[in-house]
Amino acid sequence: MPSSLATTGSTTPAVKQLPRTGVLLCLVSGAAFGAAAVFAKESFAAGWSVSSLLTVRFVVASVLLWTVVAIRRPPRPSRRAVLLCVALGAIGYALQSATYFGALTMLGAGVVAQLVYVYPALVFLMALVLRRESLGLRKVLALGATSLGLVLLLQGGGGGSWSALGVLMALSCAVIYAIYITIAATFPETLDPVLSAAIICSAAAASLGTFVVATDSWQLPTKPIGWLWMLAFAVISTVVSIITFLAGLRRVGPSAAAILSCVEPVVTAVSSVLVYGEHLSLWQIAGGVAVLASVVLLQLRRRSPARNSRTEDVSDRDGCDSLRR
Repeated sequence: MPSSLATTGSTTPAVKQLPRTGVLLCLVSGAAFGAAAVFAKESFAAGWSVSSLLTVRFVVASVLLWTVVAIRRPPRPSRRAVLLCVALGAIGYALQSATYFGALTMLGAGVVAQLVYVYPALVFLMALVLRRESLGLRKVLALGATSLGLVLLLQGGGGGSWSALGVLMALSCAVIYAIYITIAATFPETLDPVLSAAIICSAAAASLGTFVVATDSWQLPTKPIGWLWMLAFAVISTVVSIITFLAGLRRVGPSAAAILSCVEPVVTAVSSVLVYGEHLSLWQIAGGVAVLASVVLLQLRRRSPARNSRTEDVSDRDGCDSLRR
């Protein structure tokens, strides 16, 4: 904080907002995840099966991440942190990916996204129950703007066939992802984001690979272009997205990170327009504006007397700081 705002007893209003770096990281992560729908769709068209694509995706991501770890040589994590990352990868991320992309094979992308994107509300409720978040007005308004935007964005794109199993998988994905974010917020600050991402991806690759072998569901692409789409999926929508999300989560907390990640369906809609020539309806455009408005709400500066700023910083700080106590 600048010294001019930290003077004891000063009546100058204190400025409080989410760290811009954390916000940017979460937005980059959401954009990278948003491109996954196009990468996956093209990969499936080239002949990949869901389980095979996800397994190879995580294997390639793991190799890249461990290469970066070997170069950077971050501090060795605690045993608890390693076990937590392994559990998140082998169970959380593997199941989240399997249910999401499995649902995409049964339902329209808009329906799946509409069901999955109840997770920001779940994350917010979990944080409140666990007393890791305060009930701030900005967060409530941002969550409301996001929810309204997603309804407009996804309903405006039309629905799809409603498979009961597909609906169950999409809702399961939302619950799993909400738990994933809530647990990931407990990572200590000393845990390097690249190292944690490497462990998570390795565990997910092992879990999914075991499933592929056990079910004999291995299926490689029949078209060479399928390998290029898989690489884009692994690099952009896995390596980049996971690292930036974990780094952003540490800075802004679980609720804000979940809300900011809702830029993903906006990116998905825009990429569909650019790649497939689809047209956005007025409702979808309005929905995208509402989602982006939530980002602005989270970044609005809230002013209060400087003598109260330190107290507010403690009571309204996002989950990661409270977990370090």
